Amino acid sequence: MIISLIDVFSGTDPQNISTSVRLLLLLTVLSLAPSILILMTCFTRIIIVLSFVRTSLATQQMPPNQILIGLALFMTFFIMAPPTFQEVNEQALQPLFNEEISLEEAYDNASAPVKEFMAKHTRQKDLALFMNYASIEEPESVEDIPLTTLVPAFAISELKTAFQMGFMIFVPFLVIDMAVASVLMSMGMMMLPPVMISLPFKILLFVLVDGWYLITHSLLDGFLPL
Repeated sequence: MIISLIDVFSGTDPQNISTSVRLLLLLTVLSLAPSILILMTCFTRIIIVLSFVRTSLATQQMPPNQILIGLALFMTFFIMAPPTFQEVNEQALQPLFNEEISLEEAYDNASAPVKEFMAKHTRQKDLALFMNYASIEEPESVEDIPLTTLVPAFAISELKTAFQMGFMIFVPFLVIDMAVASVLMSMGMMMLPPVMISLPFKILLFVLVDGWYLITHSLLDGFLPL
């Protein structure tokens, strides 16, 4: 296996060179896949909001991290697949594998839909912050914005949006905690932790209002408005 890989990379045949480029491209994408998934898609907002839900319910590790990450991952694919990933595949990957375009053209074609998605959900204030520090003039189009500037601006915009949604999720459960704590103090049960009593009421409220549906609907509507 190792000898065959060495032969592929060291050969001068055009077919071997094409295969070498594909292998290098595949290895590069696989090594950067976690960063691309976390910082250049909607994964950041989704996983933070779902974590806020679990924290506000005070259910410790329920749902488990594997469930939250898996749900966030498939929701990310659901949101990103139709407009963005499909364009990347049609305009960059398939032409590159068919040797219709060069590697540089494939990079430009692949970054265009990703930039468009990130720019749509990036605040102008956050983007201007990084552009000012990078001494970049105002671009004429989204394609002129470098990824080194757009990615961190998109990331902090998503963090702000996720924390705003998390705050709105925390408020009703905080009211329940305060109500239970005041009732326990009025009954003289100051040594009884209010969380033990409020937990069933918070779970009941979350189930009655169909909380998972509302959270998922809000997340999807933020990226795919009807």
